[in-house]
Amino acid sequence: MGNAKIQLQADPNDIEVEVARTAVIVVDMQNDFGTKGGIFDHAGVDISGIRKAVVPTRRALDAARISGIKIVYLKMGFKPDLSDLGAEYSVNRTRHVYFGVGQECVAPDGRNGRFLIRDTWNTDIVSELTPQPDDLVVYKHRFSGFFETELDNILRGLGIRNLIFTGCTTSICVDSTIRDAMFRDYLCVLLADCSAEPIGVDLERTNHEASLLTVKTLLGWVSDSERFVAALKSSSSAARQSVS
Repeated sequence: MGNAKIQLQADPNDIEVEVARTAVIVVDMQNDFGTKGGIFDHAGVDISGIRKAVVPTRRALDAARISGIKIVYLKMGFKPDLSDLGAEYSVNRTRHVYFGVGQECVAPDGRNGRFLIRDTWNTDIVSELTPQPDDLVVYKHRFSGFFETELDNILRGLGIRNLIFTGCTTSICVDSTIRDAMFRDYLCVLLADCSAEPIGVDLERTNHEASLLTVKTLLGWVSDSERFVAALKSSSSAARQSVS
C-alpha cells in the first residue's frame, strides 16, 4: 500500500497510522494458554476469554496481511533444561514451577509435550492463528517480549513505529510488552476484543478492563478489531480509487 496511512478510531483519540511502518504483535496466543490440555487448562485457569479473542484476532490478522502489515508472533517458551527460567529464588521460576512448567503432558493430538517448553505442541500457536510464511516468530522467556530478545532489533530493522497489539494475557504479558514498547518510543494500540485476561475475571472491574484504562490513559491507545479492519478497508478503497 506504499505510503498509505489509515485513520484509526481509538481511545483516548483517533490516531494516524502509516501502514508501512506498522506491525501487529500477537502475544502468546499458544496452546499452553488458549487450548484444552495446555498449562492454563491443566492448572484450572478459565481459558474461555482467550478462546473468545481468537476469532476477532484472526479477522485483524487477515486484514493486516492483505494490507501488507508485518505480523510478529511472540511465544512464551523455555529451554528444555530450564536454564533460562531464572535463579532458584526468582519469582519467574517459582511462579512458573507452581503452574507446572517443564512437566510432561500428552497433547490432544496424542503427541508428547512439556508445558511451556520450546518447540513442543505446548508452545505452538493455536491452530486458528497459525503463522504464515511471511510472519515472524520470536520466543521470549519473561513476560515482556523485549526482555533479552531480538524483537526491538527486528522492528527497528523493518522501520516499524506503530505496534498493534493482540494476545494474552492483557494485564501480564500484553501489558508488560506494551510498557517496554512505550519506553522505546513505539506507538502502541491495543485491540481490546483481541486480548483477554483470566485474572480478576469475576471482579466487579476486571484486570482486563483495568489494563485497557491504563493503556489508553498513559501507555498508548485502545481500539478493537472492527475499527482496525474498517480503517484498513477504507484506506485500501481510497488507494484503488486514486489509481483509477
